[in-house]
Amino acid sequence: MSLEGFEAATFSHEGTTRPIYRRGSGPGVVIVHEIPGITPEVAHFGRRVADEGFTAVLPSLFGTPGKEFSGSYVAGQMARACISREFHVLARRASSPITDFLRALAQQVHRECGGPGVGAVGMCLTGNFALSMMLDEVVMAPVLSQPSLPFGISQDHRAAIHLSDDDLDVVKQRTRNGLCVLGLRFTQDPLVPAERFERLRRELGDGFEAIEIDSSKGNPYDIPAMAHSVLTKDLVDEEGHPTRAALDRVLTLFHERLLPT
Repeated sequence: MSLEGFEAATFSHEGTTRPIYRRGSGPGVVIVHEIPGITPEVAHFGRRVADEGFTAVLPSLFGTPGKEFSGSYVAGQMARACISREFHVLARRASSPITDFLRALAQQVHRECGGPGVGAVGMCLTGNFALSMMLDEVVMAPVLSQPSLPFGISQDHRAAIHLSDDDLDVVKQRTRNGLCVLGLRFTQDPLVPAERFERLRRELGDGFEAIEIDSSKGNPYDIPAMAHSVLTKDLVDEEGHPTRAALDRVLTLFHERLLPT
């Protein structure tokens, strides 16, 4: 299935081949979609990134590109991801194997698009993948949007970041060298516990910039308590709205790191 306005291709790495959708020109930004797949909202975010002067690259890891969001669609794709060998949804101190493929894709995007490096956006199930992608130095602008792994089945899982201790040391060194990790979440989102962002603050210090959008009862913008997808489904694209401010900050980060003056 094609996405309107995107060029379709494939990318292969160590026996794994996935569809890739690309739009724009300039330094690359790898956008790793959320459950259930590249929905119209995810594609729209890709267009926004491309319109800012970047090459938006969307790998399709599960689901049907362009298919509308629905509860049954989410449930089906979540079940598939949970039993897939490429996704380790309960791993506290290890990354999902699919991140090897994503790092290789980032390298290829950098070779093709140039610039000082590439951006990486993970969402929901893939949110923490942007951390794993930082093991490759071409990733210069990592964004963790509602990072939901590992699933918070215990206190330890709620504070975990889906990364091995050795890999975390690499990430910490990169932030000490000036790299910024941007994290986005709604405050009442049960899939992204507050403990996870607290852990990232402890580990990364000033290298972690958190945007936590108030979704508590009676919040000024009537954001529902179950709001989850900051940049896509739950985005309110209006000046002054906190989700729009989060989107603007993501785009600004890309400009700062990938289009330096």
